Amino acid sequence: MAIMTSPFEPHDVTWNRVSPRLVTARLVPGTITLGIPLIAGVVLAITVGPWFWILAGVPAVFLVWSIFLVPRQVRAIGYAERDDDLLIRKGVMFRSMVVVPYGRMQYVDVEAGPLDRKLGLAKVQLHTASVGTDAQIPGLPPDEAARLRDRLASRGEARLAGL
Repeated sequence: MAIMTSPFEPHDVTWNRVSPRLVTARLVPGTITLGIPLIAGVVLAITVGPWFWILAGVPAVFLVWSIFLVPRQVRAIGYAERDDDLLIRKGVMFRSMVVVPYGRMQYVDVEAGPLDRKLGLAKVQLHTASVGTDAQIPGLPPDEAARLRDRLASRGEARLAGL
């Protein structure tokens, strides 16, 4: 009898995880975005009337939900380098796995915004001929992002040259 495996858990793959600091990088903008209407709702509820507690409650619920969900989403992100391709997985409820053959890579970017730089994070973005490919690995330490960029670029060049 054949053993059934999940398409998201190949049996011969060792997954690399992203930095847990990515949780902070994702929660800070969300907290700011939800914090402003939350504070406005509390101020209006105190000064104008109790019906404005609803205005404060809605962003509070979303803030609590994101504090619960974002760490799970970050733990679900992983990547694995294989001989012929790179695997990238993400998602908790709606899972996805992208397989990028090294020979299809056109170029590899490393990006870091101000908050990412402050937290010591970078994102590796893979560009292929396919417009619909969402091949990115967020939340990497900068030295790992640089190593991965160089390794993927050299493997991509070798595959394109037919070596």
